[in-house]
Amino acid sequence: MNNMFKNLVIWLVIGMVLMTVFNQFNTRHTTQAMMDYSQFYNEVKAGNIAEVVIEGRNLKAKTTDGKSITSYSPGDIWLISDLLKYGVKVKAKPEEEPSLLMNIFVSWFPMLLLIGVWVFFMRQMHGGGRGGAFSFGKSRARMLDESTNTVTFADVAGCEEAKEEVSELVDFLRDPSKFQKLGGRIPKGVLMVGNPGTGKTLLARAIAGEAKVPFFSISGSDFVEMFVGVGAARVRDMFEQAKKHAPCIVFIDEIDAVGRQLGAGLGGGNDEREQTLNQRLVEMDGFEATAGVIVIAATNRPDVLDPALMRPGRFDRQVVVPLPDIRGREMILLVHMRKVPMAPDVKADIIARGTPGMSGADLANLVNEAALFAARQSKRLVDMDDFERAKDKIIMGAERRSMVMPEEERRNTAYHESGHTVVAKLLPKTDPVHKVTIIPRGRALGVTMQLPVEDRYSMDRERLLSTIAVLFGGRIAEEIFMHQMTTGASNDFERATEMARRMVTQWGMSDALGPMVYGENEGEVFLGRSVTTHKNVSEVTMQKVDQEIRRIIDEQYALARRLIEENKDKVEAMTKALLEWETLDSDQLTDIMEGKPPREPKPKQSGTTPPPPPQKDGTTGAAAPLAT
Repeated sequence: MNNMFKNLVIWLVIGMVLMTVFNQFNTRHTTQAMMDYSQFYNEVKAGNIAEVVIEGRNLKAKTTDGKSITSYSPGDIWLISDLLKYGVKVKAKPEEEPSLLMNIFVSWFPMLLLIGVWVFFMRQMHGGGRGGAFSFGKSRARMLDESTNTVTFADVAGCEEAKEEVSELVDFLRDPSKFQKLGGRIPKGVLMVGNPGTGKTLLARAIAGEAKVPFFSISGSDFVEMFVGVGAARVRDMFEQAKKHAPCIVFIDEIDAVGRQLGAGLGGGNDEREQTLNQRLVEMDGFEATAGVIVIAATNRPDVLDPALMRPGRFDRQVVVPLPDIRGREMILLVHMRKVPMAPDVKADIIARGTPGMSGADLANLVNEAALFAARQSKRLVDMDDFERAKDKIIMGAERRSMVMPEEERRNTAYHESGHTVVAKLLPKTDPVHKVTIIPRGRALGVTMQLPVEDRYSMDRERLLSTIAVLFGGRIAEEIFMHQMTTGASNDFERATEMARRMVTQWGMSDALGPMVYGENEGEVFLGRSVTTHKNVSEVTMQKVDQEIRRIIDEQYALARRLIEENKDKVEAMTKALLEWETLDSDQLTDIMEGKPPREPKPKQSGTTPPPPPQKDGTTGAAAPLAT
C-alpha cells in the first residue's frame, strides 16, 4: 500500500511540473516589466514613442532612443487615432494563440490524469501489485533457488536417522532414472513429525539445498483468508507454479492449520479449511499428475490430521524428527559453536550430558545466551562458566537479586528446598540433585534442580513414586521446622496429584484397579475431534479411582515425612549453608549428606572486568527444577 501511494504521488508531481513548464512557456513573452497605461500615454504625448505593435490589447513599443517597453490597453477606442496624431508608427498583429497540441494538452490533462490513476488502481487490485484485492487467489509461497538457499545436510545435526530417510529424495531429484528403471516410485509427500524446535524446517531446506532445486516455502495459515474459496484457489496456484519449476520441493509448515479431520469440531463439515484440505488432496493425488513435485510438510500434531491426507499416494512417508540424544546434542552444539569463539575449557560432550530433553532450538539458544554472558564481562572467548550461567538461566529462570525477601520467608524457602533435596538424596530411584538455590529465579523463590544421569525414555513405577515423595518434601520441611504452611508448595501438589492420577487412570500402575484406562474423552473440540464425549466410567469406579489416588499420595507423603524426621540434622545443616551461601552444588550437598562440613564454594573464573554477583558453580547439567 505504501508503494502504491508513493507511485501515485510521483505521477501527480510529474503532472504538476509539466503544467508549470507549459504555463511558463505560454507566458514567456509577458515576463518583461509592464508599464502603466497612463505612463505609456504620457510618453506618447511627449513624443518619446517611435513605433507601437498592437497584439490584441498588448502594446509593444519602441522609444525614440531604441528602448523596448510593453503595456496593456484597457480597450481605449481612441488609442490608434492618438498614436497617429502624435506621429507614432502603428503596426497590428493578431493575438498569439497557443498551439493546437497545447490546447489539447491543457484541456485533456485532468482527464488523462484521472484515467491514469484509475488504471493504476485497477492493476493493483488485479494482482499487479503485492496484496491487491483480486490477488487473494494467488499463492503466497516464497521460492528459494540455488543461489538463495545455502543450507545443506552439514548444517543439520542430531537427527541422523531422519537425514538418512530423506536422502532418497535428494538422490531422486538429482537422478530420477535411478529409481524409475526398476519400477520404483518416489514418495509424493513426506510428513515430518516432531516436537517444536527439533529442526523440521531446517531439514526440509537442507533437502532442497543438497538437490539444488527450487524450494517453495509456505505456512499452513497462509492459505486461510476471510473470503470463501481463497484457500483452495491458493492451493491450485501454488501447485501450478510448482509444476512450472519441476523438479522442485513444496514445503508446508504447520500443516495442521488446514489439514485437520474433515467434519470435526463445531464448524460443521463445509468450512473454508475443509475446502482448502480437499483441494490439496486432489492436487497431491488426483486425475492430474504432479510429476517432479515433492511435498514436504511439518507438524507437531499428527494426531489431528485427516486420514485421507496420511494415506499412501499423498503423504507416503512419515519421518519422525525426535528430540536429540546425548550424541545428537553434542553434534548440534558443535554446529552452533562454529560461529562463536570458544575457550579451550569448553567441552561440548559435557554440556550435552547436562542438557537432556533440550531440542536443537534450545541448544542454539543456550550457545547464544552463553555468548551474551561472556560479552557482558568483556571476555574475548566464551568459557565453560558462561555455559553454566546460561544453562541455569534457561532451566531455572533469570536471577532476581534485587528482590528483597523478609528473613523469615528466606528461612522458610531454605527449609523448603532442603526438604526436597534430602528426600531426593535418600530415595533410591531419583535423579541426582545438581544444584539448590534460594536466589529467586523467574517466578520461583527457590529452586532444587535434579540432573538425570542419562537420557530416559520411560518411567517405572518406583521412580514415579519416589518423584511424588520428593515433591512433598518441601511442604513437610516447612511444617516440621517452621511450624507453618505456605503457598509455596502449590505447584508441588499439582504435579504430584497429576502424576498419581495418571498412574491410576492411564498407566495401569494400581494393583487395586489393574491395567485399564479410566477416564473420559477430554479432547478439545477444535483440535480436530468430535464434539461429543463418551462417559465410559461409572460413578462407583471413579470413587475407587479417587481412593487409589488418595492412597498413593498419603503413602508417599508419609514416606517423605519419615525420611525428613529421621534426618533433621542434615536438613538443618543444609539450611544453614543455604542461608550463608544461597546456592549449593552437588559436591557440597554430598558433603552434608555424609555428615561432613560442606566445602567452600568454587571460585568463579574472572574475565577482563569484575564478574556479576557470585553464583555457585557445579557440574554441568540440566533438569526440570522443583520451584518454591
